[in-house]
Amino acid sequence: MNTQMNVIPEYSLETPEIVPAAVAATRPLLWSVRRELWENNSIFIAPLTVAVLFVLGFVISIIHEWSTLHSALVDPQTRQTAFHFPFDAAAFALLLTAVITGAFYCLDALYGERRDRSVLFWKSLPVSDLTTVLAKACIPLLVLPLITFAMIIVTQTALFLLSTAIALGNGISTAVLWEQLPLWKMWVSILCAIVTSALWYAPLYGWLLLVSSYARRATFLWAVLPPFAVCVVEKIAFNTSYFADMMTFRLTGWYSQAFTPLAQGGASPADPLASLTLGRFFSSPELWIGLVFAALFLAAAIQLRRSREAI
Repeated sequence: MNTQMNVIPEYSLETPEIVPAAVAATRPLLWSVRRELWENNSIFIAPLTVAVLFVLGFVISIIHEWSTLHSALVDPQTRQTAFHFPFDAAAFALLLTAVITGAFYCLDALYGERRDRSVLFWKSLPVSDLTTVLAKACIPLLVLPLITFAMIIVTQTALFLLSTAIALGNGISTAVLWEQLPLWKMWVSILCAIVTSALWYAPLYGWLLLVSSYARRATFLWAVLPPFAVCVVEKIAFNTSYFADMMTFRLTGWYSQAFTPLAQGGASPADPLASLTLGRFFSSPELWIGLVFAALFLAAAIQLRRSREAI
């Protein structure tokens, strides 16, 4: 008797081309990104916590310093700063939270699966190392910026409603409030800040993923000590600090490249879009050199994931 059997083709990491054609090329990547979101709740919890705490702190500050706030709002000279500061502070706090969350995520992304030996299970699936590493890189470069932008919009909307109540309580017209707080301009400027900072920090995220794929323990020290050692050796040997200056510029330079600082004659806070200098940012050699290094770090992380064993 002949028995007809459905034979499932054997998958191999070395021959990903045998994946059935019916499966979309992007589906493994999308599912890998979803898996990262399922396994890393901090991607959502960290910005949500900061947003809730900021709004709560804003409400407490209003109640505690109402008299001081009233005197600041009735003065046209200080009104703009009083309205703008909470919105700028909320955006900065959430952006900083996204960068820190992305850094710690990258440090644990490839190291964690080797530590708990789940890498043995994931490597048994028909998902290549290239797809896995790219999915992990998508979290700080794409997913976290989107979550951060959405969280900033929600937080600033809540702040705007509270500011409306404060303005009405101090006898200020809502038309003045809209003039002081052009939300759509602020959101476009914030979106540009999030995108430019993510691109600028791409080599740092790539380096942290490379460290995560290599280190057997103490990933934070492996990530920090080599650059620090280079700075020390350069200072002792040549009495220069070019590498330290380069690292400082890599951490903070995105803002000076994408925006005109107010101290250098930039636009006032009432017109956030006027301070954008995206042409200078995208024509900056440091941006493209950094992206090249990010690609090299990711390529090295892919090769290491293929060869490194579970811890």
